[in-house]
Amino acid sequence: MAGSKPRPGMSWGASALGVLALVAALFGVVLAGLWWGQEKLLFVPTVLPPDRVLARADDIHETRIAVPGAQLSALHLRLPDPKGVVFFLHGNAGNLESWFVSPDYYRQANYDLFMIDYRGYGKSSGSIDSEAQLHADVRAAWDSIAARYVGRKRVLYGRSLGSGLAARLAVELPGGEAPDLTVLVSPYSSVLALTAQHYPWVPQQLLRYPLRTDALVDRIPNRLLLIHGERDALIGASHSRALQALAPHAQLLLVPGAGHNDLQEFAVYLDGLARALGAL
Repeated sequence: MAGSKPRPGMSWGASALGVLALVAALFGVVLAGLWWGQEKLLFVPTVLPPDRVLARADDIHETRIAVPGAQLSALHLRLPDPKGVVFFLHGNAGNLESWFVSPDYYRQANYDLFMIDYRGYGKSSGSIDSEAQLHADVRAAWDSIAARYVGRKRVLYGRSLGSGLAARLAVELPGGEAPDLTVLVSPYSSVLALTAQHYPWVPQQLLRYPLRTDALVDRIPNRLLLIHGERDALIGASHSRALQALAPHAQLLLVPGAGHNDLQEFAVYLDGLARALGAL
């Protein structure tokens, strides 16, 4: 009606709706960034120049593994007559230069040590773009050495990020190649569960790297050892306890005083892993 005044509160309501629309739009931008930028959040590689020498001992050999669209850099400690091999999948940061640092430990245990850098890490080319690609790369790396260890002990070792990759490899290898021992160090029950703990506002449907160790752990054959620092603030020891509850055959070794990145400084960890290797 001509000359009528606007009802009180109508302008406030319009402003509120505008603010809500803006917040929703910003939240949508954040979610889109999470969808497309997950690799930058999950993977923290340190890149090395192609001419960097990584093998500095006569029994350590630097190798390359061809995978679709990339070459993976690897180091291989090869002993004269090893009891077996530890196939080591490292965490989400650094590279072989910062991870392949304890060859004497494996020499004393009489195990070869084989370790890869994921795509984009160290001297490995390419970039990670899916969980399926990660698992396929790990399988290709295993296939490159498996024939060498027929009749010898096979140990799959995954630490932090690598724990989910090791768990899937352990389940998917054929019976004749099944690991004698799988070691999951600082494992997550899943990246879904880990994200829900730290970022409960993130919709799980957005996570392109769910890494569901909890859906695999009860099918890991033979011996399974879980190792966790009791003071791990990044991936709490509750994750290992949850995995053990799902896989009653698993042994759980908790390391008093240890956090996420310093397990290797504790005798409980070093002695426990040495005992597990020696018992095979």
